[in-house]
Amino acid sequence: MTTFRARTLTAAAAAASLCLLLTACSGGGEANAQAQSSTKGKVSLEFWSWTEGIQQQVAVWNKNHPDTQVKYVNAAGDTVYQKLRAAVTSGNAPCLSKMDGMNLASFAADGLLTDITKAAAPYKSRYTNPAWNAVSPGGATYGIPTGSSPLFTAYRADLFEKYGIKAPTTWDDVIAAGRAVQKKDKSVKIFNMAGEDPSTLVDLSWQAGAEWYKIVGDHWQIGLDSPDALKAGDIVQQLVDDNLASNASYADPGVFKTWDLGKTILMTTSTWQLPIYDTNFPKSKGKWQLADAPVFDTAHPQTSSNFDVTAVLKGCKYPDRAAQFASWLSSSKESLTALTDPASKSGLFPAVKDVSPYVDKIIPTEMFDGKSDSAQVIETAASRVGEQWQYGPDYAAMYAEMQKQWGKVMNKQQTVKDMLTHLQSWVLADLKKKGVKAVAAN
Repeated sequence: MTTFRARTLTAAAAAASLCLLLTACSGGGEANAQAQSSTKGKVSLEFWSWTEGIQQQVAVWNKNHPDTQVKYVNAAGDTVYQKLRAAVTSGNAPCLSKMDGMNLASFAADGLLTDITKAAAPYKSRYTNPAWNAVSPGGATYGIPTGSSPLFTAYRADLFEKYGIKAPTTWDDVIAAGRAVQKKDKSVKIFNMAGEDPSTLVDLSWQAGAEWYKIVGDHWQIGLDSPDALKAGDIVQQLVDDNLASNASYADPGVFKTWDLGKTILMTTSTWQLPIYDTNFPKSKGKWQLADAPVFDTAHPQTSSNFDVTAVLKGCKYPDRAAQFASWLSSSKESLTALTDPASKSGLFPAVKDVSPYVDKIIPTEMFDGKSDSAQVIETAASRVGEQWQYGPDYAAMYAEMQKQWGKVMNKQQTVKDMLTHLQSWVLADLKKKGVKAVAAN
């Protein structure tokens, strides 16, 4: 991970550099001072989340930590991030909130989080480097990792055998397998790409080693049209041009049928989705198998992952206690044993370095044919997440712009390369408007 804190800078110079990177400087001195202090006595922390099973773990924490009581608020809803922004602005924000990595970066850039770099430091070694990247945009830390979702492959083993193809090792293999299937049955697709969801391109770019956002010196380097990004885009373009992918919308309740009925025979997936398939694939249960995610470079295989995090909001009076609770929630054996149990319905998969104690029970054994080591596939995926990926200060806004363009790509009205070229210019202009120093990678 590239951070300013690895360099020899004075505290003032480091703070100035972070201002240039994230423009999150208002109240920074007070926040840093709080993060360095060690709170005494009894405190109360408010925590917003919408993950099932979390409330029960908060109760366990409260029973065993009388000096740090956590008030859980179920904040489920499509407008939760707007509500959080409004709460910070009005001075009524919770101390802690669940977020995803890209929203944490945006909240940090807008000065809505507390810098807990020193308070969080004792817990850093518990988590993987990619997970810590997700809570440390620009080098400062604003939260604690909660869960990860490393990608691997699920495929219809019975239909792969029928069509004479093997589980793909590379993305070129995916294209070749898709073409082979098309020659035998044009109604069967190798992959699915929904018109509203550009996450496939994000995942492939991450896996290809692309760095859409990268910290270099005192500025961001933007590489949405870099060679690695274009390499990922080329795979997407081939899936589109050769009609190898179905376009089932993830907003459609009937989306599961494309896989269950064998019309789409491979997917990249993650741990939280496995119980969903177990419930929604009644006709194909027992016909699926897991395999490592396709890679671009077999000598340096890597995959991608989303991350859930627990962010510390601006105005939190006790960031040291907040970090202590958030780390217990996502790294203690007691909490993780409960949250990774399918009975909790949390769907949480740990972001810690050793996931082996928590893998077996999350695999629905009746779903897969048992010819491959599903647990090993999942552990391998967790260990292969690329460490180069960073969420930049306007990542959430960039993603929204990408969603607008993605449908045109799926409808063959625009190429992936043209979309990436547009996004490159869009991000550079957006960051300039925001007063954030950024240059093109090329």
